[in-house]
Amino acid sequence: MAESNPFMCDPEAGVCGVSDEGEMTMIDFNKPKKTIDLYYVTDPVCSHCWALEPVLRRFVEQYGEYFNFRTVMGGLLEKWGDGPVDPANGISGPSDVAGHWREVGEQTRMPIDGTLWYGNPVHSSYPPSRVFKVIQQQDEALAETFLRRAREAVFAFNENIAQQAVLVGIVNKLGLDGEKIVEEAEQSSSQQLLKEDFSLAHDLGARGFPTIIMVNEENQGVKIVGGRGLEQYVSGLKQVLNEDDLQAKEQPALTQLLEKEKRLFSKEIEVMYDVEQADVEEFVGKELSSNDYQAEELLGEAYFEANNW
Repeated sequence: MAESNPFMCDPEAGVCGVSDEGEMTMIDFNKPKKTIDLYYVTDPVCSHCWALEPVLRRFVEQYGEYFNFRTVMGGLLEKWGDGPVDPANGISGPSDVAGHWREVGEQTRMPIDGTLWYGNPVHSSYPPSRVFKVIQQQDEALAETFLRRAREAVFAFNENIAQQAVLVGIVNKLGLDGEKIVEEAEQSSSQQLLKEDFSLAHDLGARGFPTIIMVNEENQGVKIVGGRGLEQYVSGLKQVLNEDDLQAKEQPALTQLLEKEKRLFSKEIEVMYDVEQADVEEFVGKELSSNDYQAEELLGEAYFEANNW
């Protein structure tokens, strides 16, 4: 069989090379229609939600074209009372949380200090949750950034995110008026927004955190409770879409990811780029200019910050 000649021209079609199409063909460059609603039920002081960040980020980055992402506040800690808050995990008072957090941090390698529970405990997760809702009404992306910064503050850097001064500082760094936002979060209208999230979480059947629920156009869905691996979220998405072949986007370049996130812990880089812990430093050195980042260490874990932050 004669091989096709890439330099052969078709004088009738006016084409150099092989032409197996007509003169005009319709093509579709539109992104896939988002037919799935994904609800992420969480809380600012949920340690397993913090541990899920590396996997959830990769899932959203690579498969986010298929779903509409919505974060729902679940209300993990209204206040400390006389009885146990989380008896299943042996948590009756603030000091019990420290050991639980430390265990989660050690198992997942998303660094958690947790010693604030001894001397400066978070009295409620509702204040940062309300701030999230206020910002979410204005800008979904900024609200997600606030939630990330709040989690960094409480888990890695041992700051009490129920305190007004801490919340004001976090919001100010987003380029918003921290005092105004935090003051608005104390109003009854913000509490009502939070109650609406609690009601939605209840209707979705979310009882623990993190819970991810994916719902399709037929109002059928899957619920995944607890922090799981990437393959389980992809499998759930395939199931709810009734498709076996989903096209994952390429992971963003590390330069783009760090520019967007500003701070990345070693585990997050490992999960996003399938890099071994021992190879992270070399990988970062190859992907980034030394002028772009600073390498730091916290609780035995490396992390990287953008210099322009």
